[in-house]
Amino acid sequence: MTRVVFAGTPAFAVESLRALLAAGVEPIAVVTQPDRPAGRGKKITASAVKQFSEERGLPIWQPDTLKSAESQQHLKDLNADLLIVVAYGQILPQLVLDLPRIGCINVHASVLPRWRGAAPIQAAILAGDATSGISLMRMEAGLDTGPVLASAELTIGKAETAGELHDRLARLGGELLVNKLESIVSGVLLPQAQDERCATYAEKIQSSAARIDWQQSAEDIDRSVRAYNPLPGAWTTLENRRLKVWKAEAVAGHAAKAGTVLAANAAGIDVACGTGALRVLELQRAGRKRVSAAEMAAQFDLIGQSLADE
Repeated sequence: MTRVVFAGTPAFAVESLRALLAAGVEPIAVVTQPDRPAGRGKKITASAVKQFSEERGLPIWQPDTLKSAESQQHLKDLNADLLIVVAYGQILPQLVLDLPRIGCINVHASVLPRWRGAAPIQAAILAGDATSGISLMRMEAGLDTGPVLASAELTIGKAETAGELHDRLARLGGELLVNKLESIVSGVLLPQAQDERCATYAEKIQSSAARIDWQQSAEDIDRSVRAYNPLPGAWTTLENRRLKVWKAEAVAGHAAKAGTVLAANAAGIDVACGTGALRVLELQRAGRKRVSAAEMAAQFDLIGQSLADE
């Protein structure tokens, strides 16, 4: 029986763990990040993987770091054959990568070498990629640079948000992992080196990056709205207060200063862009709940106002 240790933290990782259990593979330990403050109240909250593991009665280990001698000795004592890593949240030192007999496998949310790094799902939507996917990668010291064992693609929907794509990729990751696990363990599946010439990098998303630049084309802004939904949420300003845009679409628009509200009615709120216009369909004022643009248009005189104020 293969001794598997699973390392993961957010909801994305839960689907791979769920798939392993459904296939009869029960990890000897689940490694996840320590409980952290979360939400507006900063309440100490367990990770999605910890919550799922507690429900299933799996042994949980939450080290502060895997770089300490104590943590490395504990992992060594587990005598794992295989370490499966899915969005764990820490860079693993070489000593840890060398411990499992079979090695360390990562489930990554892109078809490598495209979109290495922390935010491959958002990056794919921002770039207007037609497809995304999952890679099973043999881990090495570099960031997502290891050879690929298997991959699977799916088409990105024209109106798909990062949250929706995240959920589909999470399920695909679990399916691919389970389908290829036996071949990985037996050594039949041989890793293929990545083509460094095709590598791209997806940096961690900052809230400042989600601010809408109305000088961009309506198509680019539409992709930003979808890429930053649900986190951190694309935003702009109205009367110097933050306004989040949750749903929109690109439409034709007449020439006007970028960021100017051109129309506000039951169809939505049309805002001038560098090229074309963005029809806002759902939005949220600071401290308020989400509402339809039609509802906000009925309550406020928006035509001619600017959403590009500093």
